Amino acid sequence: MSSIDWKLSSYHYKLPESLIAQYPTPNRDQSRMLFLDRSKGIVSHRNFSEIITLLPEDSCLVINNTRVLPVRLPGRRKTGAGIEALLVEEIGGGHWSAVVRKAGRIKQGERLDFCGGTICAVALERKNGGEWLLEFDEPESLKERLEKVGLPPLPPYIKRQKANEIQNAEDRERYQTCFASKPGAIAAPTAGLHFTPEILNSIRDRGVEILEVTLHVGLGTFTPI
Repeated sequence: MSSIDWKLSSYHYKLPESLIAQYPTPNRDQSRMLFLDRSKGIVSHRNFSEIITLLPEDSCLVINNTRVLPVRLPGRRKTGAGIEALLVEEIGGGHWSAVVRKAGRIKQGERLDFCGGTICAVALERKNGGEWLLEFDEPESLKERLEKVGLPPLPPYIKRQKANEIQNAEDRERYQTCFASKPGAIAAPTAGLHFTPEILNSIRDRGVEILEVTLHVGLGTFTPI
């Protein structure tokens, strides 16, 4: 008989908001790391930079090279009410599936302005899962405009109060792994955020093989179990 406890309530724990970091450490590799020595059953708290010596020689490290798209769009309805859209999936022809916060009573056919009017869309229909199908103006240049004015889709537990351009630029850079090369994710593969080119080179020098895969992180990463 399995000894696994399948009750979700058994894994509840209290996490004070004060312990949730709202900003990254100045250097990626200076984050804290929880290390489990399985052979001895010992748990220790380490610095992430120590991962170089903790990986066995002749082992293989697999990294996800997906790149996060700046698909979080603050906007307004024609009534002046504030909204925010998270573009989830490109359907084609200027159509995107999106999660719209504070959607309220958005009507089919209503025009929405995002990022100060730089990006505009029409709300075509609300889908069964609660997402909206949006049709964007000038779809051929949408991705270019997203790169200029779109915001990184930070996790909901990271709060930004009226972030300025400097903060937005920093979030764009830090909410991306150093090996991100294949655009398509709407969230970062967060375990990879702490690696630096120097650490990866040191890992290779130890004889560890590094392989890349592309797995675009989607909306499911925000969904509760």
